Amino acid sequence: MKKWSFPILLIVGPFLLVFAIGVSISYGAANIDLKTVWDAVFHYNAQLVPHKIIWELRMPRVLGSVIIGACFSVSGALMQGVTRNPLADSGILGINAGAAFVLALCYAFFPALPFFYLMICSFIGAGVGAGIVYGMSSLSPNGMSPVRLVLAGAAVSALLTALSQGLAIYFQIGQDLAFWYAGGTTGIHWFELMMILPWVIGAFLAALFLSPSITILSLGDNIASGLGMHTGIIKTASIVMVLILAGAAVSVVGAIGFVGLIVPHLTRYLVGTDYRKIIPSTAILGSLLLVLADLGARSINPPYETPVGVLIALIGIPFFLYLAGSERSDH
Repeated sequence: MKKWSFPILLIVGPFLLVFAIGVSISYGAANIDLKTVWDAVFHYNAQLVPHKIIWELRMPRVLGSVIIGACFSVSGALMQGVTRNPLADSGILGINAGAAFVLALCYAFFPALPFFYLMICSFIGAGVGAGIVYGMSSLSPNGMSPVRLVLAGAAVSALLTALSQGLAIYFQIGQDLAFWYAGGTTGIHWFELMMILPWVIGAFLAALFLSPSITILSLGDNIASGLGMHTGIIKTASIVMVLILAGAAVSVVGAIGFVGLIVPHLTRYLVGTDYRKIIPSTAILGSLLLVLADLGARSINPPYETPVGVLIALIGIPFFLYLAGSERSDH
């Protein structure tokens, strides 16, 4: 079955994604039929209010969900492949919290900082969070283990989140940061998408280029070294791509966790362990998940919106507990 699942996913997945995008754009406080959505996309008329709603509010939000879903899921797949840790995810391992903490510093001390610099600071924060987690988890005499990495990630995430909340209270920027805490797609604009898109495309292409090496690396460092691979270079390049993808995503939508945990596991179940298949498949499924989650977040209690990060967490926490239990029983 897995022999055919990859081509089927590449063919069916984009069609499902386009359909989900169309439904998501049409649904909202004012429902707009799919024919109007089609006309607005291909025959835009600035004089028509529904066309303006679609172009200025709904399209950047939905297309942002596509990009952010791919960012989080591909970064999670890369982390799981490089670390051989089934529990790896940018939200669990402190990357999202690190990015959010540095963004809190920016809002506190440099409130007028342009978005480009906020994005760069988000990358730096993601790197700081990841560095602290990996440093703490490797201090043990027994070395780094998946469970120890997750425990360090939980501790660092809690610390950085508490510091961010302290900054929010002291500098009275809680309203500005509430969006990043909950994780949401409400405030996505075209400008932000245009700023992150070159970084995301570059990181995704680099991930595709690295995918054959990550497949070998996921079998173990000894096997990869025996085949002549420079494991340190591959790991470093992969982690840089993770930081770019996760940092870009957090700078736009905040700290949405568990997307990078759920989607790579589902992808491996469908297409196997070859990262040349996992990377594109994960991008498609991650985009589809976040678009549907965003649609669900708007549908639960209209006209009010549930933060999409909360909805993802309701799925992700039981999934994480199941994986953690499986990992523990294996040892």
